[in-house]
Amino acid sequence: MVQWSASREVKTGDGEIYFPITNYQPKIFMTSSIISQTEPPLPPWETLPTMYDLPSENPEEKGLPDDFHFLQPLLLYLTFQPTTWSSELVYSAADLNLYYDLQNPLWYKRPDWFGVVGVPKLYNGQDLRLSYVTWQEPANPFVVVELLSPGTEDEDLGNRKSQIGKPPTKWEVYERILRIPYYIVFSRYTNEVRAFQLVGGHYEPINMTEGRLPMPELGLSLGLWQGTFRDIPKLWLRWFTLTGELIPEPTEEAIEAKGKVEQLTQLLRDLGVNPDTLDNA
Repeated sequence: MVQWSASREVKTGDGEIYFPITNYQPKIFMTSSIISQTEPPLPPWETLPTMYDLPSENPEEKGLPDDFHFLQPLLLYLTFQPTTWSSELVYSAADLNLYYDLQNPLWYKRPDWFGVVGVPKLYNGQDLRLSYVTWQEPANPFVVVELLSPGTEDEDLGNRKSQIGKPPTKWEVYERILRIPYYIVFSRYTNEVRAFQLVGGHYEPINMTEGRLPMPELGLSLGLWQGTFRDIPKLWLRWFTLTGELIPEPTEEAIEAKGKVEQLTQLLRDLGVNPDTLDNA
């Protein structure tokens, strides 16, 4: 509450009294008590939502990429090297629109990763693909991998049926429309791989052999690997040879090549040859 007072008053000719502003002296009285704070406020990182509290997916379009949805398909992409096909006729992609129905040309699915053989890396041998339009390509995908998310589990595993007038589910597209020979679902939450093979027009679950799924048509097998990729140690899904040897990605190839050079260098030194002088010989 504020009260005003004046040290002197001034009278006018009309008998009115006023107080000059320069003489006002405010007197301030506190009418409320001070609230004491016994504990300091918590830091924002303890009170604000974390990445575990906030949705990582758009409710209208589930399964949008996170870090794992970037790195895991990348490892599949780098190690997908079928031995039964020329590398010029091997194509794979991650998070690319896959158009599948000529009667409904705007309908698409977006696999986390898929691989195709018998198809050049460039569309018509000329341009990078903006999407994969099956009726404009010489072959449908041969294998599809979906990374399980809580919001996509029912559709990925064929537990949800399509609604009348709506696009078919992923399972229905892969199994009945595109008839993709191999369909793999991998959960990073349980480290479980579920594999399905097209048999007689429908998917049948298949078991791993020694922890891997052989695909003789490609000369490859697909399996889990405990290792470090892009400086992140965890259980990854990657491609192997049919006999179980790792198919190295470029960083691993460089490390392997460096190791061979070091071994050869040491062998020469053991034989009394200085490898540093060989270039001058």
